[in-house]
Amino acid sequence: MDRLIYTAMTGAKHSAYRQEAIAHNLANVGTPGFRAQLESFRAVPVLAPGTLPTRAFVVEQSTGSDFTPGVLQQTGRDLDVAIEGDGWFAVQTDTGEAYTRNGGFEIDATGLLKTRNGQVVLGEAGPITVPENTFVTFGADGTVSGADRNNPAQVNELGRIRLVNPPLETLDRGSDGLFRQRSGAPAPADANVRVASGSIETSNVNAVDELVDMISAQRHYDMQVRLLQTADTNARSAAQILAVSA
Repeated sequence: MDRLIYTAMTGAKHSAYRQEAIAHNLANVGTPGFRAQLESFRAVPVLAPGTLPTRAFVVEQSTGSDFTPGVLQQTGRDLDVAIEGDGWFAVQTDTGEAYTRNGGFEIDATGLLKTRNGQVVLGEAGPITVPENTFVTFGADGTVSGADRNNPAQVNELGRIRLVNPPLETLDRGSDGLFRQRSGAPAPADANVRVASGSIETSNVNAVDELVDMISAQRHYDMQVRLLQTADTNARSAAQILAVSA
């Protein structure tokens, strides 16, 4: 069988992977703090004994994440916090400490401060617990203060959110969408990270760019399918010619 079929087949397969990655980014256009996933194609020469390297397979792979900041939107919600500039919120997961830019927090039934996905928000002294019937405010340095709703003048410091700012090249995205240090070690706290209370950071996905990329990936997929059809047509024609000659 003509090797063109295998070359076109891999091209179509990885074009489909490319569309999956774009669809993932588009699905997270509305996810606060989301960082777009970057993908690219690379050529892999086909090397075999006794043949010349005249053909190449195409392989699609993730090259990292786009760390361009999103836009800070004021929501006025008490438990919304956005990081201004560089930095990350530290959260607790089953596999250890992880990092997110999504500062849309909640308080669960036990009083723990959590993300909307259920991860415990880490403070510098561990998880932060908010007493019942408490009005919460966040300082620019991540300090969490609570005031009794029946006595607003009495304000108590509940803790300070653990804010980190590890080098971006050391971060990898996990399957849960959270980032972790490649070494597995927790990043040190950074007192220079600042937050804005009552705001949320939008996703940095540009929907227009992603739609253009989706169209391009679809056209690339269609081209590979046409190559498969051409190879099939050529094979049928050759078989007919050989049959007539015989």
